[in-house]
Formats: sequence, C-alpha cells, structure tokens
Amino acid sequence: MPQRLPHNVRCLLSARAVRSVGQGATVASFSLYLHALGFTGAAIGLVLMAGLAFGALLTLFVGPLSDRVSRRRLLIIYEFAAAGAALAAIVSPNEAILIAAATLAGFGRGANGAAGPFSPVEQAWLAREVDGEARRRALSYNATLGFVGMGVGALLVGVPPLLGFGYPDLTSFRILFTLPLLGSLASLALISWTREAPQVATAAARADPHEAQIKRDENRRIRKLAVTNAVNGLAIGIIAPLIAYWFLRRYGEGPAAIGPALAASFALATLGAVLAHQLSQRIGTVRAVTAMRLVGLALMLCVPFSPDFGLAAALYAARGLFNRGTAGVRQAVAAGLTRAERRGTAASVQNLSMQIPRAIGPVIGGWLIHRGEFTAPFMLAAALQGLYIVLYQRFFGGVDEAARAAAAAGGDPL
Repeated sequence: MPQRLPHNVRCLLSARAVRSVGQGATVASFSLYLHALGFTGAAIGLVLMAGLAFGALLTLFVGPLSDRVSRRRLLIIYEFAAAGAALAAIVSPNEAILIAAATLAGFGRGANGAAGPFSPVEQAWLAREVDGEARRRALSYNATLGFVGMGVGALLVGVPPLLGFGYPDLTSFRILFTLPLLGSLASLALISWTREAPQVATAAARADPHEAQIKRDENRRIRKLAVTNAVNGLAIGIIAPLIAYWFLRRYGEGPAAIGPALAASFALATLGAVLAHQLSQRIGTVRAVTAMRLVGLALMLCVPFSPDFGLAAALYAARGLFNRGTAGVRQAVAAGLTRAERRGTAASVQNLSMQIPRAIGPVIGGWLIHRGEFTAPFMLAAALQGLYIVLYQRFFGGVDEAARAAAAAGGDPL
C-alpha cells in the first residue's frame, strides 16, 4: 500500500483542487463573456495574451526567488491577489477593470489548478517534500485533482440556464467569477495550514570541485526543456484558451452546451493522468508521454472536420485524455533534471518557456477564428505538437534508461 503523503503535500494538492474549479469555469465562459461584450476574435486573443504575458513576466522573478524565500508566503500573496481580481470582476461591469483583473488573474487560460505565475513555487515545494515514487505519485495526483476541479467548474457554467438565468444577461457571466473567488479563499486557508521547513543551505554543494560541471549539465537539460516547452506552449495557446469561442463560432453553441462538453474533456483527462502514471511504470515516463501524445495528435487532427458539435466535442474530450493526461508525469521528468536547491529556478524556466509562446497563441488563433478559418488553427497546432513529440523523445529519451539504472542500483529513479 502506498505510503501516506506528507501534510504539506496534502494541503497543496487540496489547494490545487479547489483552485481549479474557478479556472474551469473561466475556461468555459470567459472568451464567451468577452464575445458577448462585443470583443472581436483578435481582441479576445489580445486579452488572453495580456494575462499570459503578465504571468510569464512574473514567473521570471518568482521562480528563482522561491529558492531563497518562503514558498508558503509567496503562495499566500498569490491567493490574495487572485481573490481580489475575481472580486473586481464580480462587482464591476467596467471593461477596463475586467481586463485588468483578467491580466492579473489569467482568467480563461486554463492552468489546471496551478497557481498561475506562482506555479513554479508549487512545483518546487512539492518536489522538495517527496522524492522517487512518492514524488511521481504526488505529481500525478496533482494533475488529476486539477482536471477534476476544472471539469466541475466547466460543468457549473451550465447551471445558470437551468435556473432560468440566460447568458444574454451579462450578470450571469459576472456571477461565475464567484467560483474563482471562493477557490482562492479556500486555497488561502489550506496554504495557511501548511508548515514550511527552512531552506537548506547549499554552501557545501557550491564548494564541490565538480559543481561547475554539474551546473553545466543541469543548464543543458534545462535549455532542452525550454525548447520543447516553447513549441508545446505555442501549440496550446492557439487552441486551448479559445476552444469555447471556437465552438461558439463553428457550431453556434452557447455556454449551456460548451460547459458540459469541456467538463467531459477534463473528466477524461483525469483518467489520462492515471493511465500515464501506470504506463510510465511499465514502459518508462518518456515513452509513455510520446505514445499518449501521438494518439492525442491524431484526435486533434479530426476535431475541425467534425460535421456537428457532438462529434467535435467528443473528439476534443478524448484528445484531453491523451494530451492533458501526461501533465503529471512530464512534471516528474522536469523535477528530476536538477538538484533540489535549483528546482525553483528550473520550474521557473519551464513555465516561462511555455507561457511566453502560449501568450502569442491566442492572438493567432483568435484572428484566424474571427476570419472564419476554423480548420487552420488546429492544423497549425497539430504541426507544432508533432514537432514537440519529436523533440521530447530526442532530448529526454535517455531519462527512461537512467531511471531504470538508478532503480536497479537502489537510488532515486528520478
């Protein structure tokens, strides 16, 4: 029977779960809210880009900072800011305030419950608390709980019409921001319940005569991770933040249908996270990622050719199982690329290299969708996903062999 995870890990996983509910709701509704306000596709893309770009900029400072200061304190600051942004979106109909709040909180970007630009803090803290198989299990749970919460949030978008509140009434959209507000407040309580141990000094490691070579090797691995993440981030940005808007423009469906459709995608992603974890134990982590992402790529190519909304939504949901499901095991690979004292920096590079290209993606995708080009965004994203799979296997294919060797020697397989 797997050993019980530490208290801090359980708190962080719970915080991710409750935070993800609000994120799922905004993924399913925020671009539709902007459309209802009269924003064009390109303008919607620019708003989404602003949130992603701001998050990327903040990540540049937060990740390395988390290696030196309290990660608990940083996450508490994030939750206060996110709660304030959600409250502003609820109480104010002013578009400028909405855009400012969206830029700060990243509404609609779909971070799977991660703490936005502070997600490197979360990743580094989780990786510090556990190692080996426990780390892989914790990161898999982390991804799974995020998908569950995102699915619940997306499903809740369909509730207002059932209660007689139509989305032509913009107040219904604003009420949905109650979900990220409550999620931030609950996460704040959970993070406040943690007890963070002091950072371990690394002076002894710096005195090691091999330290320079170790750092060069780590930096080389981080650079490879940055390249693959950049390709993946651009592919994600073209489609994922705009999928609700694509469904609206392509099939004429509204939040009542789109919310449950995206909920199904996140629900299947939870199964994908379990599958990826089990598959990684049998054939290796990188092979598991490559195999699942290839299936996800094939499904992505089919989505824009679907003759009706039901089939397109089903294919997109199935794609979520194979694409999103690999998130936890990919984080486990990234966490093993450096030593513990550099994981905040490594996680920052990992997130930054993905978020900057991902910020560009919505502008491209929004412009194409606004022009009525409903197939082109998927073809472009699929080409980038194919390149990502090739690069990931080429750069990290040796991780599986190293893990098996370490496990045979009785060490940490990652």
